[in-house]
Amino acid sequence: MALFNELNIEQSILRAIDSMGFEEATPIQEQVIPLSKDGQDIIGQAQTGTGKTVAFGIPCIEQVTLDEKHPQALVLTPTRELAIQVAEELNKLGKFKGVRALPIYGGQDISRQISALKRHPQIIVATPGRYMDHMRRKTIRPEYLNIVVLDEADEMLSMGFIEDIETILQEVPKERRMLMFSATMPPKLKTIADRFMRSPVSVTVKAKQLTVENIEQRYIILPEKEKFDTLCNLLDMETPELAIIFGRTKRRVDELTESLSIRGFAVDGLHGDLKQERRDQVIRKFKRGAIDVMVATDVAARGLDVNNVTHVINFDLPQDAESYVHRIGRTGRAGKKGISYSFSTPKEKDHLNYIEQSTKQKMKQVPRPTYDDALTGRHQEAVENLTTAVEGEKNTELEKAAKQLLQTYDPVMLVSAALQMVTKEPSKKAVKITGEAPVRSKNKPKRDGGGGPRGGRGGGGQRRRKERTGEGGGYKIKAKKRTKNDRDGFKKKDRDGRKKS
Repeated sequence: MALFNELNIEQSILRAIDSMGFEEATPIQEQVIPLSKDGQDIIGQAQTGTGKTVAFGIPCIEQVTLDEKHPQALVLTPTRELAIQVAEELNKLGKFKGVRALPIYGGQDISRQISALKRHPQIIVATPGRYMDHMRRKTIRPEYLNIVVLDEADEMLSMGFIEDIETILQEVPKERRMLMFSATMPPKLKTIADRFMRSPVSVTVKAKQLTVENIEQRYIILPEKEKFDTLCNLLDMETPELAIIFGRTKRRVDELTESLSIRGFAVDGLHGDLKQERRDQVIRKFKRGAIDVMVATDVAARGLDVNNVTHVINFDLPQDAESYVHRIGRTGRAGKKGISYSFSTPKEKDHLNYIEQSTKQKMKQVPRPTYDDALTGRHQEAVENLTTAVEGEKNTELEKAAKQLLQTYDPVMLVSAALQMVTKEPSKKAVKITGEAPVRSKNKPKRDGGGGPRGGRGGGGQRRRKERTGEGGGYKIKAKKRTKNDRDGFKKKDRDGRKKS
C-alpha cells in the first residue's frame, strides 16, 4: 500500500489525515485519488469499510475554493445516518484548509438547514429527497456544483431514489466531475453512468478484502431461550472495546437494550422508530465510548462508521447474505482486527449454511460461553485495570498506606483482595426476552403447512392460519373450526376431485 504523502495530496489535507491517525492508503484510496487528480470520472465498486469516504473526500476538498458563496460539491447518500457520518469525516479532512461539509436530510427542521446554508458550506452531503426540497426552494443552487458523488448508489436504487437522482443530475452543470461508489453494479446504475458520466474509469475492490482478512467469523448453535444468557456471558468473557448487537425487530432491540442495562452493561439501542435527534445522540455516545454496547436493527448496518468496533454479534441471523456482510463489516475497519459471532438455533442451521455458501466464507463453530467463562473474563479485566493503575501516575499518600499494609499482610493476599474488590461479578438478574420465530433458509422451498405436493404431512390439506405465540420462538397452529355444512361440502368437493376448501 502507498503512503498518503506519496499521493501528491495538499499539505493541509495531509495534516488532517495525520491527525486522524492514518498513514497508509487503502486499495481504493490508492487508486481513486490519483485518477481524480487527472480529472477522471470514476466508478468505484466497493462496500463499506474500504475507506471510500476518504477516497472521494480528498478530491472534493482539493477542488473547492473558499471564496465561493455557493456549495461546490455534492455527496448523495441513501440514509441520513450515512449523510451525518460522511459529513463528519469530510469536516475532519477539511478542517485545516477551512472547508466545511453540511449534512442535509429529512426529519430535521428545514428552516434550520436553510440557516446553516447561509453560512456558505463548500460541500453538501444529502439524502436525495431533502436535497430536492432545497433545490425546489432554490436554497441550494445546483448550477454552482463542480463535483458530484453518489455514495452507496445500489442502496439508493433499491430504496427507490433513482428517479430523484436522475432529476438532480439533470440540473447540475454538464462540465462537472462525477464519482459513483456502489457495492454492486445493476443495469439501472450502468444506465445512469452511461448517461451522466464522461468515459468513467472503473476501480474495483473485491469483497474478500472486506471480511476474510480482518474479521474472524464464529457461530454458536443454541436454543432460542438460551440466547440472552449466552450473550451476557459472551460480553463478560470477551470484554469488547465497542460491540454492536444486531436484532431482527424493533421490539427485540428495545427488550435487549433494557435487559442488558438491567444486567449492568453500558448499552443503548438504535432503530427506525427513534426520532433523528435521539438516533444522533445514541451514535455520539457510542463513538465517544460513553456506552460500549449498541443494540441495533439493520438500519445501522449501512453507514455507521466507527473504527474501534471490536465485536459484532448477530443475536438474530439476518434475512440474507448481503445483510450479513454489511452487519459484520461494522468491525475489522481501518486495518484493525474484528470478531463476529452469529447465534443460530438448530432450526436455522440451514440458513447459516446458505449464508456461508453465498459469501463463500466459512464460519467457525465455537461452544457457548458459560458463567465460569464470564467470571474468568471479568477477572482478566480486573487484572488489566489494576495493571493500568500500577503503570499510571503514582499516589504518594496511597503508597504510604500500601507499605503499612505490606507490613501486616502477605503481598499475594493483598493483590488478591484488591482484584476481588475491582472485579464486578456477572449479573444473574431475571429479565424477559420475547422469543422470535426462526428465520427461514433462503435455499429451501417454503412449506405451506397443508397437504398436497408442497404441504408435507399436513392434515387433510386444509389451510391453517399460523399464529405467533409471542414467546418461545414458535408458532401454534390454529385450525379453522368447521360447521357440519362445511364438512359435508368439504367431502363433496373432495369426491369431485376439485380443490379442497
